[in-house]
Amino acid sequence: MIGDLHCHTRFSDGSLGIDDLILYAKRAGLDFVALTDHDTMAGVSRAEQLGKRYGIGVIGGVEISARDFARDRKVHLLCYQPKVPDRLEGMLKHTLEGRDRAIRESMRRVMKLFPVTEEHVLRCAKGSAALYNVHIMLALADLGYAESLYGGLFRQLLAEKTGSCFVPHAYPDVWEAARLVRSAGGVCVLAHPSEYDSVDLMAELAEAGVIDGVERYHPRVKEKDIPAIDAVIARYGLIATGGTDFHGGNTNHPNPLGTCLTMQEPLERIFKLSKSRS
Repeated sequence: MIGDLHCHTRFSDGSLGIDDLILYAKRAGLDFVALTDHDTMAGVSRAEQLGKRYGIGVIGGVEISARDFARDRKVHLLCYQPKVPDRLEGMLKHTLEGRDRAIRESMRRVMKLFPVTEEHVLRCAKGSAALYNVHIMLALADLGYAESLYGGLFRQLLAEKTGSCFVPHAYPDVWEAARLVRSAGGVCVLAHPSEYDSVDLMAELAEAGVIDGVERYHPRVKEKDIPAIDAVIARYGLIATGGTDFHGGNTNHPNPLGTCLTMQEPLERIFKLSKSRS
């Protein structure tokens, strides 16, 4: 029994629709796939229906964008199988609306520098719950300006620290977000601790008992971080999950579904913990 517990679709910033994600997860030999679009669970019901059709288990979830304000860094949480998802709705809606406003302003700034149209960008974002930087970059790539979606032009225009067209927007506090996941009856996992240098935060969240697991197996985990990650997992008895962080073609780091896996024992722990919170 194996699963890929970190996958995105066009409902956020992935390139595949729900139908293709579930079909290809099945063809990849997975027993389970988790739908974890950014800050939206809009595709979960459809994914669950398709899972029954194709004979693959679907774990409904969401990747929550948050902020570690003590270190002024982004941090992501994976929420699996929340029993009362309505408790997350206000936070997720606030994040999506803020992101959409900010990216639309970024788009308008980019349009002053390049002959890209709003219609073109919105066409690239069709089906998404909000506008994302990748949708602007896809339009620029269509016009031949971008050598890659997250390369030099992205850093010049839209990256948080270097982009001339970057517009900030608010994220919830990671501690509040983690506690909200618990109150919604979800299983809370810290996503890719290497990605945003969240290793120190990981230990603090684990000690406080507000996370249930850590995404140990991820395409961009840093070798230097693995001993610290493993030590925290062992010390606090956390669930060690694995996920590809699949975005299809909307990435500079292509990884097929199932590149990083969650194995049977952690899957069983997730299901058992989720059931206990029902």
